[in-house]
Amino acid sequence: MADPFRTDTPKVAGGERPPMTIEVWPYDPETDRDELWRLKRAFELELANETGGDEKRTAYAGKLTDEYRDRYLAWVERSLADEPRAVSLATVDGEAVGYVFVLPERLSMIWDAAVLNEIYVDPDRRGTGVADALLETAVAVAESQNLPLDRLVLDVDPDNERAYDFYRRHGFEPWGEMVARRL
Repeated sequence: MADPFRTDTPKVAGGERPPMTIEVWPYDPETDRDELWRLKRAFELELANETGGDEKRTAYAGKLTDEYRDRYLAWVERSLADEPRAVSLATVDGEAVGYVFVLPERLSMIWDAAVLNEIYVDPDRRGTGVADALLETAVAVAESQNLPLDRLVLDVDPDNERAYDFYRRHGFEPWGEMVARRL
């Protein structure tokens, strides 16, 4: 594992978790494809189940085909060609438990800033420092980019209170609002 970030598990209310080491390293398409897809799939299904109604749930579940998997992983590889640290995985005790995806600098003109495209942590590992380590990695990638505005932006559903609170804790604040229409 090249250049991992290590951290001790923080204390939790009511006691301490057993010691664990969180490692974060750049995604390697040769060895990490299946783990990234497992995490991405879980991210999409959870997003649909927790932030949308039946229509969103059905649409998200329906898109997770083998074709979508291949397209997503190919897009990740194209992003890595521009930014080798665009995607990083986190492991605990050798198990992949999360990932973060920062869009390459060449796409920064979309929002005039660095874009945190995706961050996901397995529900069983939330509150253990994994998300903090992944976000620290994302900030480091963003800080290395030559940006129109020195900002890291992301899209978060305001109904996702846990994520919203996490981002606020890390200094994020509302900056515009995204709207969408069906094509």
